Amino acid sequence: MKSDAEITARGREVLAVEGEALARVAERLDERFAAAVRLLHGCTGRVIVAGMGKSGHVADKIASTLSSTGTPAFFLHPGEAAHGDLGMVIAGDVVLAVSNSGRTRELVAIVPNLKKLGARLVALVGDPDSPLAREAEVALDASVVREACPLNLAPTSSTTAALALGDALAVALMELRQFKADDFARYHPGGLLGDRLLLLTVDEVLVTDERFPKVGIGASFNEVVEELTAKRQGITAVVGGGGGLAGVISNGDVLRVLAQKRDTGRLSAETMMTRNPKTIPPGTSAEKAVAVMETHNITALVVVDDERRPLGLVHLHDLLGRKTFWEQPEG
Repeated sequence: MKSDAEITARGREVLAVEGEALARVAERLDERFAAAVRLLHGCTGRVIVAGMGKSGHVADKIASTLSSTGTPAFFLHPGEAAHGDLGMVIAGDVVLAVSNSGRTRELVAIVPNLKKLGARLVALVGDPDSPLAREAEVALDASVVREACPLNLAPTSSTTAALALGDALAVALMELRQFKADDFARYHPGGLLGDRLLLLTVDEVLVTDERFPKVGIGASFNEVVEELTAKRQGITAVVGGGGGLAGVISNGDVLRVLAQKRDTGRLSAETMMTRNPKTIPPGTSAEKAVAVMETHNITALVVVDDERRPLGLVHLHDLLGRKTFWEQPEG
């Protein structure tokens, strides 16, 4: 009978073996990865991910991840493909074939048919010299030294490597497609983030009253810093004499002043602020607010009324349901 310590040690060993496998896959990544991403990005049809057995389960997950991150994709079972499901393949599709051996009979058998139908082939294989790799336009090497299984038989390290490489493809494609949080929400209307972005308005997470950072246009440098420090929202609104929004000052603005070694004793909020900052009206959807922030690479927006009087502030972290680092509990 194994002790708890021995069981835990075995768990650590499995994780270490699989972690080492991933590190080696990362070290081998070269221009073929970029070529595969370019091929998938240029696909005029759909990305079809195919695999058998455990590789089939990995392929199914990769297809799901691609689809939810802006790359239309679906899973194709190679056995079913040979019995009619090849009808799902059209010219312009790109097939991502997943096989550790690169010799999976059912998968290799349908490759000629896939090519006749006008599909292009990317292989994700554990053997770069295998038949499947040779038939592919681009072959990605997901080979591992050994499985984490003590018998070196059960697909463990190999499936982890294939899955991670699939994630790497999906993330690289996300960036090429400039896939944003609001896009994610559009594809996840039933998920927590989708619900939050599609149904939430900025009014529901608006920072107001004593928590809302704001200073007068004539505030000194020290007063600005004190307000930023006390309210901890990353920016402070600057309010003019008539109560309208004159500008905003961010933590970054303060750091730039210090880096430039300017005479802070002579500075006022007016001389430091960003004029005509991006703002949104009350009632704006969270989805739209996030899109504005991502477009302009900012993390907070001042909400203003029709006369540009500030009503409060909304932060990206609140819209996405995450606490900012200064709101995390201590300990």
